[in-house]
Amino acid sequence: MRLLTWIKRHLVVAAGLLTLAYLLLPNAVVTVFSFNRPKGRFNYEWQRFSTDAWRHPCDVAGLCTSLGLSLRIAVWATLGATVLGTMTAFALVRYRFRARGAVNALIFLPMAMPEVVMAASLLTLFLNLGVRLGFWTVLIAHVMFCLSFVVTAVKARVMSMDPRLEQAAQDLYAGPLQTFVRVTLPIAAPGIAAGALLAFALSFDDFVITNFTAGSTVTFPMYVWGSAQRGTPVQINVVGTAMFVVAVLCVLAATAVGNRRRRHTT
Repeated sequence: MRLLTWIKRHLVVAAGLLTLAYLLLPNAVVTVFSFNRPKGRFNYEWQRFSTDAWRHPCDVAGLCTSLGLSLRIAVWATLGATVLGTMTAFALVRYRFRARGAVNALIFLPMAMPEVVMAASLLTLFLNLGVRLGFWTVLIAHVMFCLSFVVTAVKARVMSMDPRLEQAAQDLYAGPLQTFVRVTLPIAAPGIAAGALLAFALSFDDFVITNFTAGSTVTFPMYVWGSAQRGTPVQINVVGTAMFVVAVLCVLAATAVGNRRRRHTT
């Protein structure tokens, strides 16, 4: 009976830990093999420990160039999608206009539509318009499919806002701009930040749409896909591990800031 009671009490925790371990297992494998020195071209079997890849991450031709291009596209796509998505979310929540329901439905189409369908449609559009495929076509495509995720994140935050806070600011003689900057924007900031982080991750990680619209441009996901056929360099594992560590540090920093603010407010 004691054993059954103990299992019931800790079943949810155990299931959560097992799920977390399952999700983090690929990251652990990538991290371990970033310290490997393979004998052949493929980094699939452990040979011996080495830190050469960490000390020389750009020794592989084209890797750092494609990585820099992906980061640049992701930053600009995040900025564009965040600005447009935030304005769209406020318009959908705060205003009533014709075709509002249709716009709400269209916002979810890029999220529900298979990427290969969207990629083929964008490629057809660019070719019919005579647009040369490259950096700008990739950026336009990334802003388009990231926009829906930003709108969804910001819209959820704006819908939960208490309008009485803005009314109180107006009662204290705050103008529309001052109310937006000092009251509305700080309250909506967590949703905007969540949408921006999601847009950056989706843009940096995208392969299908990028592959259709890139032309001769090679982003980091395309480089990884191409190198997997010729021989995977260890430096790819180094970049993956570094990105994972940066993401974890950002989450920990955000959690620490949030906990500190809660302690100050209480």
